[in-house]
Amino acid sequence: MTFEERGNMEGKILMLLPGTCCDWQTNFNTVINALGTRYHLICVNYDGFDGTGSVFPDMITETEKIEQYIKERFGGRIDGALGSSLGGSFVGQLIQRRNVHIDHGIFGSSDLDQSGVISAKIQAALVTPLLTSFTKGEKKQAKTKGKMKKIFEMDDEAADEFVKCFSKFSVESIKNEYYTDLLTHLEGGISVEGTTAHFIYAKKMGEKYKKRYLKYFKNPDIREFDMQHEQWLFGGEKYAVPVLQAIDEFMEI
Repeated sequence: MTFEERGNMEGKILMLLPGTCCDWQTNFNTVINALGTRYHLICVNYDGFDGTGSVFPDMITETEKIEQYIKERFGGRIDGALGSSLGGSFVGQLIQRRNVHIDHGIFGSSDLDQSGVISAKIQAALVTPLLTSFTKGEKKQAKTKGKMKKIFEMDDEAADEFVKCFSKFSVESIKNEYYTDLLTHLEGGISVEGTTAHFIYAKKMGEKYKKRYLKYFKNPDIREFDMQHEQWLFGGEKYAVPVLQAIDEFMEI
Protein backbone atom coordinates (compact mmCIF):
# COMPACT_ATOMS: atom_id res chain seq x y z
CA MET A 1 0.00 0.00 0.00
CA THR A 2 1.30 3.44 -0.89
CA PHE A 3 0.40 6.91 0.35
CA GLU A 4 1.27 10.07 -1.55
CA GLU A 5 0.68 13.50 -0.05
CA ARG A 6 0.26 16.40 -2.43
CA GLY A 7 -1.77 19.53 -3.12
CA ASN A 8 -2.25 22.47 -0.77
CA MET A 9 -0.21 21.41 2.25
CA GLU A 10 -1.75 24.24 4.29
CA GLY A 11 -5.30 23.16 3.50
CA LYS A 12 -7.61 20.77 5.26
CA ILE A 13 -6.57 17.13 5.03
CA LEU A 14 -8.58 15.00 2.60
CA MET A 15 -7.80 11.32 1.97
CA LEU A 16 -8.68 9.90 -1.46
CA LEU A 17 -9.64 6.22 -1.62
CA PRO A 18 -10.12 4.76 -5.13
CA GLY A 19 -12.75 2.30 -6.30
CA THR A 20 -12.73 -1.26 -7.62
CA CYS A 21 -9.75 -2.21 -9.80
CA CYS A 22 -8.40 1.34 -9.76
CA ASP A 23 -5.41 3.30 -8.57
CA TRP A 24 -5.89 6.91 -7.49
CA GLN A 25 -4.03 8.19 -10.55
CA THR A 26 -6.78 6.88 -12.84
CA ASN A 27 -9.77 7.16 -10.50
CA PHE A 28 -9.24 10.83 -9.59
CA ASN A 29 -7.30 11.94 -12.67
CA THR A 30 -9.81 14.52 -13.88
CA VAL A 31 -10.32 16.22 -10.50
CA ILE A 32 -6.96 15.82 -8.73
CA ASN A 33 -5.74 19.29 -9.68
CA ALA A 34 -8.96 20.98 -8.59
CA LEU A 35 -8.93 19.14 -5.28
CA GLY A 36 -5.23 19.82 -4.84
CA THR A 37 -5.69 23.59 -4.95
CA ARG A 38 -7.97 23.36 -1.93
CA TYR A 39 -6.80 20.41 0.12
CA HIS A 40 -3.81 18.62 1.57
CA LEU A 41 -4.45 15.34 -0.22
CA ILE A 42 -3.50 11.86 0.92
CA CYS A 43 -3.72 9.68 -2.20
CA VAL A 44 -3.95 5.97 -1.40
CA ASN A 45 -3.19 2.94 -3.55
CA TYR A 46 -4.13 -0.37 -1.98
CA ASP A 47 -1.94 -3.46 -1.99
CA GLY A 48 -2.26 -5.13 -5.38
CA PHE A 49 -2.99 -1.79 -7.03
CA ASP A 50 0.14 0.13 -6.01
CA GLY A 51 2.62 -1.05 -8.65
CA THR A 52 4.85 -2.83 -6.11
CA GLY A 53 3.99 -6.41 -7.05
CA SER A 54 1.94 -6.88 -3.88
CA VAL A 55 -1.42 -8.67 -3.72
CA PHE A 56 -4.62 -7.27 -2.24
CA PRO A 57 -5.35 -9.38 0.88
CA ASP A 58 -8.74 -8.25 2.21
CA MET A 59 -10.63 -5.08 3.11
CA ILE A 60 -10.04 -5.23 6.86
CA THR A 61 -6.27 -5.72 6.55
CA GLU A 62 -6.14 -2.71 4.24
CA THR A 63 -8.35 -0.70 6.60
CA GLU A 64 -5.92 -1.42 9.44
CA LYS A 65 -3.03 -0.13 7.34
CA ILE A 66 -4.91 3.07 6.57
CA GLU A 67 -5.69 3.52 10.26
CA GLN A 68 -2.04 3.02 11.16
CA TYR A 69 -0.96 5.67 8.66
CA ILE A 70 -3.47 8.19 10.01
CA LYS A 71 -2.29 7.49 13.56
CA GLU A 72 1.41 7.78 12.78
CA ARG A 73 1.23 10.73 10.41
CA PHE A 74 -1.69 12.77 11.76
CA GLY A 75 -2.16 11.69 15.36
CA GLY A 76 -5.25 9.63 14.53
CA ARG A 77 -7.41 12.41 13.09
CA ILE A 78 -8.01 13.88 9.63
CA ASP A 79 -10.52 16.37 8.29
CA GLY A 80 -12.04 14.21 5.59
CA ALA A 81 -11.92 11.02 3.54
CA LEU A 82 -13.46 10.70 0.07
CA GLY A 83 -14.11 7.15 -1.08
CA SER A 84 -14.95 6.55 -4.73
CA SER A 85 -17.34 3.61 -5.19
CA LEU A 86 -15.66 0.73 -3.31
CA GLY A 87 -13.51 3.34 -1.58
CA GLY A 88 -16.67 4.28 0.30
CA SER A 89 -16.54 0.89 2.01
CA PHE A 90 -13.21 1.93 3.51
CA VAL A 91 -14.69 5.25 4.62
CA GLY A 92 -17.54 3.38 6.28
CA GLN A 93 -15.16 1.03 8.08
CA LEU A 94 -12.93 3.87 9.25
CA ILE A 95 -15.94 5.61 10.77
CA GLN A 96 -17.54 2.49 12.21
CA ARG A 97 -14.39 1.05 13.80
CA ARG A 98 -13.63 4.31 15.66
CA ASN A 99 -9.89 3.63 15.76
CA VAL A 100 -9.25 6.98 14.03
CA HIS A 101 -11.43 10.05 13.68
CA ILE A 102 -12.66 11.58 10.43
CA ASP A 103 -14.69 14.78 10.60
CA HIS A 104 -16.25 14.30 7.16
CA GLY A 105 -16.72 10.89 5.55
CA ILE A 106 -17.63 11.39 1.88
CA PHE A 107 -19.11 8.49 -0.10
CA GLY A 108 -18.86 8.80 -3.88
CA SER A 109 -21.80 6.89 -5.42
CA SER A 110 -20.91 3.87 -3.27
CA ASP A 111 -23.27 0.91 -3.55
CA LEU A 112 -22.37 -0.41 -0.05
CA ASP A 113 -23.44 -3.86 -1.18
CA GLN A 114 -22.84 -6.70 1.27
CA SER A 115 -23.69 -10.38 1.50
CA GLY A 116 -22.92 -13.67 3.20
CA VAL A 117 -19.90 -15.84 2.43
CA ILE A 118 -21.57 -18.22 -0.02
CA SER A 119 -23.24 -15.45 -1.99
CA ALA A 120 -20.00 -13.43 -2.03
CA LYS A 121 -18.06 -16.41 -3.41
CA ILE A 122 -20.62 -16.95 -6.17
CA GLN A 123 -20.69 -13.26 -7.10
CA ALA A 124 -16.89 -13.03 -7.12
CA ALA A 125 -16.64 -16.15 -9.28
CA LEU A 126 -19.04 -14.63 -11.81
CA VAL A 127 -17.91 -11.00 -11.80
CA THR A 128 -14.11 -11.37 -11.65
CA PRO A 129 -13.81 -12.97 -15.12
CA LEU A 130 -15.91 -10.13 -16.52
CA LEU A 131 -13.75 -7.46 -14.91
CA THR A 132 -10.57 -9.06 -16.20
CA SER A 133 -11.71 -10.08 -19.69
CA PHE A 134 -13.47 -7.11 -21.25
CA THR A 135 -10.17 -5.30 -21.85
CA LYS A 136 -8.32 -8.23 -23.42
CA GLY A 137 -7.80 -7.84 -27.14
CA GLU A 138 -8.30 -4.81 -29.35
CA LYS A 139 -11.91 -5.64 -30.26
CA LYS A 140 -12.98 -5.98 -26.62
CA GLN A 141 -11.12 -2.80 -25.68
CA ALA A 142 -12.83 -0.88 -28.48
CA LYS A 143 -16.25 -2.25 -27.44
CA THR A 144 -15.62 -1.37 -23.79
CA LYS A 145 -14.48 2.13 -24.67
CA GLY A 146 -17.59 2.64 -26.77
CA LYS A 147 -19.87 1.60 -23.91
CA MET A 148 -18.06 3.77 -21.38
CA LYS A 149 -18.19 6.81 -23.65
CA LYS A 150 -21.92 6.34 -24.18
CA ILE A 151 -22.92 5.60 -20.58
CA PHE A 152 -20.65 8.07 -18.76
CA GLU A 153 -20.15 10.63 -21.55
CA MET A 154 -16.41 10.01 -21.40
CA ASP A 155 -14.04 11.46 -23.94
CA ASP A 156 -11.46 9.27 -25.71
CA GLU A 157 -8.69 10.05 -23.22
CA ALA A 158 -10.78 9.15 -20.18
CA ALA A 159 -12.00 5.93 -21.82
CA ASP A 160 -8.42 4.95 -22.70
CA GLU A 161 -7.30 5.48 -19.10
CA PHE A 162 -10.21 3.41 -17.83
CA VAL A 163 -9.33 0.47 -20.08
CA LYS A 164 -5.64 0.65 -19.14
CA CYS A 165 -6.51 0.67 -15.46
CA PHE A 166 -8.72 -2.41 -15.60
CA SER A 167 -6.18 -4.36 -17.65
CA LYS A 168 -3.02 -3.90 -15.55
CA PHE A 169 -3.87 -5.56 -12.23
CA SER A 170 -3.72 -9.23 -11.23
CA VAL A 171 -6.79 -11.46 -11.22
CA GLU A 172 -6.03 -12.47 -7.61
CA SER A 173 -6.05 -8.88 -6.36
CA ILE A 174 -9.24 -8.03 -8.25
CA LYS A 175 -11.01 -11.15 -6.95
CA ASN A 176 -9.89 -10.55 -3.36
CA GLU A 177 -10.96 -6.93 -3.51
CA TYR A 178 -14.41 -7.66 -4.92
CA TYR A 179 -15.05 -10.69 -2.68
CA THR A 180 -13.96 -9.20 0.64
CA ASP A 181 -15.76 -5.92 -0.04
CA LEU A 182 -19.03 -7.88 0.04
CA LEU A 183 -18.05 -9.26 3.46
CA THR A 184 -17.14 -5.96 5.14
CA HIS A 185 -20.52 -5.31 6.69
CA LEU A 186 -21.66 -2.01 8.15
CA GLU A 187 -23.87 -1.71 11.20
CA GLY A 188 -27.23 0.00 10.97
CA GLY A 189 -27.63 3.59 12.14
CA ILE A 190 -23.93 4.39 12.55
CA SER A 191 -23.43 7.62 14.47
CA VAL A 192 -20.08 8.95 15.69
CA GLU A 193 -19.83 12.21 17.59
CA GLY A 194 -18.04 14.84 15.52
CA THR A 195 -18.33 12.87 12.27
CA THR A 196 -20.74 13.59 9.42
CA ALA A 197 -21.41 11.05 6.67
CA HIS A 198 -21.93 12.76 3.30
CA PHE A 199 -23.22 10.95 0.23
CA ILE A 200 -22.83 11.90 -3.42
CA TYR A 201 -26.00 10.15 -4.57
CA ALA A 202 -26.13 9.41 -8.30
CA LYS A 203 -29.90 9.28 -8.87
CA LYS A 204 -29.61 7.19 -12.04
CA MET A 205 -28.22 4.31 -9.94
CA GLY A 206 -31.64 3.84 -8.37
CA GLU A 207 -33.56 4.56 -5.18
CA LYS A 208 -32.36 1.41 -3.39
CA TYR A 209 -28.91 2.92 -2.91
CA LYS A 210 -30.33 5.97 -1.18
CA LYS A 211 -32.22 3.61 1.13
CA ARG A 212 -28.95 1.90 2.02
CA TYR A 213 -27.36 5.21 2.92
CA LEU A 214 -30.25 5.96 5.25
CA LYS A 215 -30.07 2.45 6.71
CA TYR A 216 -26.37 2.38 7.56
CA PHE A 217 -25.92 5.94 8.84
CA LYS A 218 -27.96 8.04 11.20
CA ASN A 219 -28.89 11.44 9.75
CA PRO A 220 -26.58 11.31 6.70
CA ASP A 221 -26.09 14.34 4.48
CA ILE A 222 -27.30 13.09 1.07
CA ARG A 223 -26.82 15.26 -2.02
CA GLU A 224 -28.62 14.13 -5.15
CA PHE A 225 -27.11 14.51 -8.62
CA ASP A 226 -28.71 13.59 -11.93
CA MET A 227 -25.92 11.31 -13.09
CA GLN A 228 -24.73 7.73 -13.41
CA HIS A 229 -22.41 6.00 -10.95
CA GLU A 230 -19.38 8.29 -10.37
CA GLN A 231 -20.09 10.14 -13.62
CA TRP A 232 -18.59 13.31 -12.13
CA LEU A 233 -15.17 11.68 -12.42
CA PHE A 234 -15.55 10.80 -16.12
CA GLY A 235 -18.19 13.02 -17.72
CA GLY A 236 -16.49 16.42 -17.78
CA GLU A 237 -17.17 19.74 -16.05
CA LYS A 238 -20.95 19.45 -16.42
CA TYR A 239 -20.90 16.79 -13.71
CA ALA A 240 -17.63 17.53 -11.92
CA VAL A 241 -18.16 21.18 -11.00
CA PRO A 242 -21.39 20.72 -8.96
CA VAL A 243 -19.88 17.76 -7.06
CA LEU A 244 -16.65 19.64 -6.33
CA GLN A 245 -18.75 22.50 -4.97
CA ALA A 246 -20.63 20.04 -2.77
CA ILE A 247 -17.36 18.59 -1.45
CA ASP A 248 -16.27 22.10 -0.45
CA GLU A 249 -19.56 22.49 1.38
CA PHE A 250 -19.09 19.14 3.08
CA MET A 251 -15.61 20.13 4.19
CA GLU A 252 -16.87 23.58 5.22
CA ILE A 253 -14.44 25.72 3.26
